[in-house]
Amino acid sequence: MGDMQRIGFIGLGIMGKPMALNLIAAGYILTVYNRTRIKTGVLEQAGAKLASSPKQVSENSDVIITMVSDSPDVQEIVLGNDGILEGIRHSSVMIDMSTISPSMTKTLSQRLAEKGASMLDAPVSGSSWAAEDGTLSIMVGGDKEVFQKCLPIFETLGKTIVHIGPTGMGQVCKLVNQVIVAGTLASVCEGLLLGSKSGVNLDNVFQAITGGAANSWQLENLGSRIIKRDFAPGFTVKLMLKDQRLINQASEELELPMPVSSIARQFFYALGQKGLGEEGTQSYIKALEEIGETEVK
Repeated sequence: MGDMQRIGFIGLGIMGKPMALNLIAAGYILTVYNRTRIKTGVLEQAGAKLASSPKQVSENSDVIITMVSDSPDVQEIVLGNDGILEGIRHSSVMIDMSTISPSMTKTLSQRLAEKGASMLDAPVSGSSWAAEDGTLSIMVGGDKEVFQKCLPIFETLGKTIVHIGPTGMGQVCKLVNQVIVAGTLASVCEGLLLGSKSGVNLDNVFQAITGGAANSWQLENLGSRIIKRDFAPGFTVKLMLKDQRLINQASEELELPMPVSSIARQFFYALGQKGLGEEGTQSYIKALEEIGETEVK
C-alpha cells in the first residue's frame, strides 16, 4: 500500500458507508466527510477521523474517494468553497465512484491535473448488498498507471475490476450498464405480472426460469423480492431516475435512438411522481400494476 495508505472518503450514503467500513477493516487510515453529519457516527466508532470540509479531507489524504448522488454534487465537492481542489496535494489521486456525466468527469480531471493531481472515474454496479460484501463491479476510466497504483483499494471494494479506458470511459461503461439494467428489470416485471394474472405459481415459475435463458441478475435479485413484496432498496428509484437522465443526455448527444430506454425512463418518472423515490428499483412493478389493474401475488 505504501503511499496510498491514507484515504479520504466523501459521501456516506447507502453505498458509501459500507464501502468506507470495508476500507477501515482492510487497514486503511480513513478521513471522512458527509454533508449530513449524522451519517458519520458509525464511521467514527470504526476508527475514521472526521473532517469538517472536502478541503480538509484532501489535505489529509493520498487518495480521495467520492461517492455522492449526481454531477452537481461532485462539482461542488471538488470546485466549491473549501472543496477538494483547494486542499489537494501534488500527486494525490481523486477517485470518483459516483455515477455522473462523462463530460463533467473530463472537466474535473483537467482541473485536478492543473494541481498535479490525478483523477479516476470508477462508478460501480451491484447494489448496496454488494457494497457491504465488497463484491462490487468497478469500471474505471483514467490513466492506466494511476489505475494500477490504486488497484489494491479497488480490490478491497469490489470483485470485478476493469480498466475501461481513458478519462470518462468508466462513466460511459456505467451508462451501458444502466441501459441494460433498466431494460431487463422492465421485462422481469412484465413477465412476472403476466404469470401472476394468469394464476400460475410464481415460486415455481421463478425456479424454472432462473435455470434457463431468461435468467439475469435483475430476475434473481429483484424478481425474488417482487414476489415477496419487498421494496427495500439495493438501489433507489431516485438514483435510477438520475442515471436515466444521463442516458437520455448521452443518446441525444450521439443521436442514437434508444426506444426501450425511453419507455423504461417514463415508468421511473411515474414512480418518482408517486413519491416512491426512496424505494428500490423493483418498485417498477407498482407502476405496471397500476395501469394493468392487477397485482403480483
